[in-house]
Amino acid sequence: MKLTAPRDGPIVRRHALTTRLTHWLWALCLFFLLLSGLQIFMARPDLYIGQQSGFSFDNTVLSVGAAYQDGQLVGITRLFGSTFDTTGWLGAIERAGTLQPQTFPSWMTVPSYRDLATGRIVHFFFAWLLVGTLLVWLLGSLFNRHLSRDILPRGRDMAGLGRDVADHARLRLHHRRTYGPLQKLSYFGVLFVALPLMIATGLTMSPGINAYAPWMLDLFGGRQTARTIHFVVMLLLVLFVVVHVAMVLLAGPINELRSMTTGRMRIDREEDVR
Repeated sequence: MKLTAPRDGPIVRRHALTTRLTHWLWALCLFFLLLSGLQIFMARPDLYIGQQSGFSFDNTVLSVGAAYQDGQLVGITRLFGSTFDTTGWLGAIERAGTLQPQTFPSWMTVPSYRDLATGRIVHFFFAWLLVGTLLVWLLGSLFNRHLSRDILPRGRDMAGLGRDVADHARLRLHHRRTYGPLQKLSYFGVLFVALPLMIATGLTMSPGINAYAPWMLDLFGGRQTARTIHFVVMLLLVLFVVVHVAMVLLAGPINELRSMTTGRMRIDREEDVR
């Protein structure tokens, strides 16, 4: 298995300053957005499909809570009508040796205690920071051609996608000056699908935006549907980050981190350096 670059391969300049700065700002933003978002979710730990939620009908797709069964507090998570015992993980969390009704463990939220107001402040701050960082990255990537060279998939990328997927499945990880087909598709999906969708659905949940642009409610099928989409995309982004970090570790963390801190990276010896 080819997990690290050959030591005699050349060191080349791979990432511009704007790419490196926005990368680490994204990491910071997504971390605090996740934890503060879970804090906000605890105020109503349910997800619905449709314009509204209520007691006269059931459009719930996910619900996290707690209930007493045989005198014992248990965590109960309902997903598409199926019920799961999630005691200790979701719904009923142990604190000071006693189970307490709590949606998530304290270490998963910012703040660690129940404080919706602070959670919203943190969430909105890093949400707008994420928007600004995305705009800076877009302008910088247009200027230094990072977008056209490394992100936008081309015909030859699609032609080589199958082989690239097979190489990743066998952990034959290449070190090139430019991104491979799978990397391009992944980053394109995050930057031009997932993040804009997160921003759009987040805005759709705002009453102020609803008054200014009511068409967004129709676009996403209602505020509750937008909230559910927001949550699902969050899970997909978490999955992306986990896979991304795993690939960095498998490909050689020192070499990969150097490329995203100094901009320089040691590539495969057979790579055509331009």
